[in-house]
Amino acid sequence: MSKSEMLAYPDKLPSAADSDNEQTIKKIIEMINSYAPNSNTDMVYVAYRLAEAAHRGQLRKSGALYIDHPVNIAYIAAELEMDVVGISAALLHDVIEDTPYTFDDIKALFGVGVAELVDGVTKLRKLQYNTREEQQVENLRKMFLAMAKDIRVVIIKLIDRLHNMRTLKYMRPDKQLAISKETLDVYAPLAHRLGMSKIKSELEDLSLKYLDPIAYEEIRENIKQKKEEREAFVGDIMDTLKGKLQELSLKAEVTGRAKHFYSIFRKMYAQNKTIDELYDLFAVRIIVSSIQECYAVLGMVHEMYTPIPMRFKDYIAMPKPNMYQSLHTTVIGPNGTPFEIQIRTHEMHKVAEEGIAAHWKYKEGKSGTSEMDGKLEWVRKLLETQVDIIDTDDFMNTLKIDLFSDEVFAFTPNGKVISLPSKSTVIDFAFAIHSQIGCKMSGAKINGRIVPNNTELQNGDIVEILTSSSVKGPSRDWLKIVKTPQAKNKINQWLKKECRDENIIQGKDLIDKELRRMNFTHSQLFRTEWTAPMCKKYNFNSLDDLYASVGYGGLTAQKVVLRLRDLYNQEKKQDVEEPKPNFNDDKKVRKVHSNGIEVLGIDNCLVRLSRCCNPVPGDDIVGFITKGRGVSVHRSDCPNMQPSALSEEDKGRFIEVKWAEDDMSQYIATIKVDADDRPGMMMAVSGALSEMKINCVTINAKATKNGHATMDFGIEIGDAGTLNKAINKIRTIPGVLSVNRIKNI
Repeated sequence: MSKSEMLAYPDKLPSAADSDNEQTIKKIIEMINSYAPNSNTDMVYVAYRLAEAAHRGQLRKSGALYIDHPVNIAYIAAELEMDVVGISAALLHDVIEDTPYTFDDIKALFGVGVAELVDGVTKLRKLQYNTREEQQVENLRKMFLAMAKDIRVVIIKLIDRLHNMRTLKYMRPDKQLAISKETLDVYAPLAHRLGMSKIKSELEDLSLKYLDPIAYEEIRENIKQKKEEREAFVGDIMDTLKGKLQELSLKAEVTGRAKHFYSIFRKMYAQNKTIDELYDLFAVRIIVSSIQECYAVLGMVHEMYTPIPMRFKDYIAMPKPNMYQSLHTTVIGPNGTPFEIQIRTHEMHKVAEEGIAAHWKYKEGKSGTSEMDGKLEWVRKLLETQVDIIDTDDFMNTLKIDLFSDEVFAFTPNGKVISLPSKSTVIDFAFAIHSQIGCKMSGAKINGRIVPNNTELQNGDIVEILTSSSVKGPSRDWLKIVKTPQAKNKINQWLKKECRDENIIQGKDLIDKELRRMNFTHSQLFRTEWTAPMCKKYNFNSLDDLYASVGYGGLTAQKVVLRLRDLYNQEKKQDVEEPKPNFNDDKKVRKVHSNGIEVLGIDNCLVRLSRCCNPVPGDDIVGFITKGRGVSVHRSDCPNMQPSALSEEDKGRFIEVKWAEDDMSQYIATIKVDADDRPGMMMAVSGALSEMKINCVTINAKATKNGHATMDFGIEIGDAGTLNKAINKIRTIPGVLSVNRIKNI
């Protein structure tokens, strides 16, 4: 059927009868009928038929039919009891992006609700960005904007990422690393912030599997080997607790909970312990009917076992921002072994597992509630924080603080609880109350004592903010003190509005310093044909707006100068006239080939970089004329080019070659890292490469019998200097024994 026929007769779409996906859709409809019996499930079936027809002929990297992916996402959405609009959008989430169907097509068939959900999940592939990081940031901005309107957008996005992670083994190694890192940096913290612990835990474990496979396998094997021993220990505790609960006539569910792999990994890495030294790999969970029973059970537990001081947390009285509620206590068990007990109600348990998905305001057809709006207030604050952030690194850093920081709870003098990221200061506290209080802050008291403005808050502190009408506004120095993106944003907004002239002067000064550092003059780079598009890209009305943004920290001077330098180099490269071939014996003729190599005396020939030694710019190189394959370029120290490895005939095949100037190509080099076999080592090395903006395209790792690990990284670099800097940076990582470039693959 044509697209127009499909739109006109969606109920007549052809379908593969009795396929596995057809059976899955029937199960999804049964699930919907069980939790929302009056729903229009016909919409779900038509959405499936349209998605199946639209994606027909498309395959996943695994070779599976593409339709398998949206069907799996719809099934997970049904497990979370999502409504038919959300499940229909899950089935159609890639249709706008990957097929001829448009937003208007989806809107005409399924209504504006489904269309907006699909559009919210759709990536911004059609827009052009200079770097992958910029595209990622814009995708996230769009997702959060859509999320503020409808939380189902991000639920579908999280489920989409979960299924992609489950099938990640079919991707290239470099894609596996990049996707896993993004998942660990953004999507797992987002699931955590929404209270969706089941999805968060699986995303973290799957990311660890690719980012540090040695640590993942070590944890998996240890858990497997000690499983019976630990289960016996926890089983005895559970039997004892069940008996005591029966004595007190308290109805409760008592279960054992194993920590997921990434949680174990973080604890091993943070505390530098082996898995055998961790005793709280399992926790006991007690689920009761009411809050009163929670505290009654807590008293019973503390009668039976000795509690460890400072290890009790009451998240019922002070819930986490992600809605999590529970009592946590760590006690000393038999034989002096510590273990954790969590106590909560059935409703709290559902919220802990499913988070925001346990509070659907759509289940009963409600358009919205103040309760749900309150739970999503942090999304709106997050969006406000990102308004003036232009630099992609700043965006990601503030996002991580918003999503994944541990919390600290402090109180106003009136007893209101203020939740902030750990290590927040009294200035952060002031801006969390109200921006006007922050702007007029003259000092602060903690527990009745005056403290410096850089004082970090502790749980339970009572904080009083002192204000004065004589205070003109926040100091620029506060930006170095505050920890929360909200406070930084409010301070920057004030500085942007009230100190424009000062910001322009400071911005120009910072840019001039950066120009001098990179050996450029202002007239070389700041040409109207280059600065005008940059101003347009960042929504600046004039060059002064750009200077002001640099002055108050919205955009870095380095980013501005680097972008203009790239334009300058591009023009310079285009202006260089290619020399005309001249075969006079007294003149040397060099031709620049596409891979950045100049060859003496040959104008038009195939030139390739040898795979046996992988030369990169900066290496001493030689050319070797092959039989029928042009000139092969080797490193001078390549074993294959040494006289002892060549015949007398081959020794006459050498030709002079050199690296072309201003070559912007990327080359593959392989480095070998020998290190202690400890959790986090592979992530530490890949993180160091990521900080240098070096792309890792291949990775191989294995543990050796002597307690060491060997890791080979294939990296993209522009020259030997960058390679040496990367090697030196990796050598500074604790536990790294040696780093060497591999000469032969």
